[in-house]
Amino acid sequence: MVRVTILCAFGLLLSGAAPPAPPRNPQIDYPGFVALAADVQGYRAQRLVSFDDFRRAAARPDTLILDARSADAYRAGHIRGAVNLPFTDFTAASLATVIGREDRPILIYCNNNFANDAPPVPRKAIKLALNIQTFVNLVGYGYRNVYELNDVVDFRDPRLDWVVGG
Repeated sequence: MVRVTILCAFGLLLSGAAPPAPPRNPQIDYPGFVALAADVQGYRAQRLVSFDDFRRAAARPDTLILDARSADAYRAGHIRGAVNLPFTDFTAASLATVIGREDRPILIYCNNNFANDAPPVPRKAIKLALNIQTFVNLVGYGYRNVYELNDVVDFRDPRLDWVVGG
């Protein structure tokens, strides 16, 4: 069976014909994700906030600071008051449990908001900064009151109120 499949694929390559596309997984919608990301792009650009605005918003009692990094990274250090829900654990149910109502103000940040490029916030590839996926996913799940830290800060800056552990 394997040999026949290989020979068939080899024959397709020699003939120049494209192999048949695998059946589409109905639970994965890449074109839908691309469209959502494109729709969110302009909205996100209006929701980028300075460090000072981030701090002011964080001081409001109803605002949630969401840390979507891994649980290990969160335990190694995070902004005081941030709640951890790792990006890999985002589902409608987990987001509803952590965030509550959809119009709640949410502040997000990621490793690429820190100048240190050291644990617990080593820099990610800029095209893959967690802010981007987090913002797109939150909006995709219906949370539109999201603000993203736009500045690069030193996590040792006392104004940040960085917590190690906990």
